[in-house]
Amino acid sequence: MLRIDHVSKQFGPVVALAEMELHVWPGEIVTLVGMSGCGKSTLLRIVAGLEIPTTGRVLIKEVPVHGPHPAAGVIFQEPRLMPWLTVRQNVRFGIAGLSAAEQQQRTTAVLERVGLTAFADALPRQLSGGMAQRVAIARALVAQPALLLLDEPFSALDPFTRMKLQDHLLEIWAYDQPTLLLVTHDIEEALVLSDRVVVLRGHPGRIHQTLTVDLPRPRRR
Repeated sequence: MLRIDHVSKQFGPVVALAEMELHVWPGEIVTLVGMSGCGKSTLLRIVAGLEIPTTGRVLIKEVPVHGPHPAAGVIFQEPRLMPWLTVRQNVRFGIAGLSAAEQQQRTTAVLERVGLTAFADALPRQLSGGMAQRVAIARALVAQPALLLLDEPFSALDPFTRMKLQDHLLEIWAYDQPTLLLVTHDIEEALVLSDRVVVLRGHPGRIHQTLTVDLPRPRRR
């Protein structure tokens, strides 16, 4: 599904990533952890096609990434909703090229999956932080991506809401099992969600260790 092949990234004189090598299999959940500044989010942005690697390459479904990939959806730390659009309109925004009937069908289905059917006509300012992040998840899912990239999506939320959304993400994943690549600082979150945890370390960032989480789901905290 995803192949990161000898990727390095340099910003001016600063080398952020060095010789990153990682394969992620279809349906797998892989989490990137490590101290601030080790290049986790930079690597995710390269995979998303939002940054260009200085050397190396990224392939999604064996196709080199040169920009945003139609098979990949991205969820950021903040929801990044358009405040003048309703929940339904925010979700539909990413599939504007489809027919009106297909947009309606997909939007209705994904809002039901994230539990926001009753708030379809609400504006972002009327939502809690957790609900707004669920809209962001729905907006990524509506395009039916095979790969979902998540950059600390729950870090700004209170612990109770964070745990609820972690469980909700796993329920969504179980529905059609997209591949997930997740950045987090939360070790518990990594262990609850992941099949593998990839530990980054150093400046420039390198893969220090890869741990397999061989525990059945659902996992107890």
